[in-house]
Amino acid sequence: MRIHELLKVQAGDVGGNPAAEPGAPSMSEAIDRNIEAIVALRRRAELRKTGQDRLADRITWLSGSMLFLYLHAGWFGAWIVVNSGAHPLWGFDPYPFGLLTMIVSLEAIFLSTFVLISQNKMGEVADARADLDLQIDLLSEYEITRILRLVDAIARKMEIAEALDPELVALEKRTSAGDVMDEMANRLKERPPA
Repeated sequence: MRIHELLKVQAGDVGGNPAAEPGAPSMSEAIDRNIEAIVALRRRAELRKTGQDRLADRITWLSGSMLFLYLHAGWFGAWIVVNSGAHPLWGFDPYPFGLLTMIVSLEAIFLSTFVLISQNKMGEVADARADLDLQIDLLSEYEITRILRLVDAIARKMEIAEALDPELVALEKRTSAGDVMDEMANRLKERPPA
C-alpha cells in the first residue's frame, strides 16, 4: 500500500467520503480552484513587472546558476593561463592580475545591485502576501467568533452545560489584531536578551 493510500485509510477516506453533503464540491475541486487563484495572482504580478525588473530578475537568476559558475571558472582559468606565462600567447595582465581584479570587482558591484533590486521586489511581493494572509486570518477569526456565538446561543437554549464554560465566553470575544501586536511587543521587551 502506498503512503497516500495509508493516509486516506487513516483519515477514513476510502473510496470517497459518503458523509459529504450532496452537491458539495469535492476536495479536489476546492484545491483546484485555490491553485488556479494562486497561479492567476502570480501571473498578474509577473505582468506588472517593468522591463527593468525583468532584466534584474534574469541577471539574478543567471548569476545564481551553475552555468554562471562554470563560465567564470573557465574565464578565470584561461585568464590566468594566458597571463602567467604558462602559455606562449602574449600576456596582457601580469601577476597579480590587476585588470582581472578590477573587472571582477566591478562585476560584483553590478551583480550585488541586481540581486538587491530583485530582493526588494520579492520583499514587496512577500509584504503583499503577508497582508493578504492577515486579511484572510482576520476575516476567518471574525467568522469563527460569529459561529461560536451562534453555537453558544443554541447550547444555552438547549441548556447544555458546556455553554457555561468560561473559556468559551473568552473565545466569543472579538480579537483585536492591534491589541495582540501590542501584547507581543510588550512581552518581547520583557524578555531578557540572549
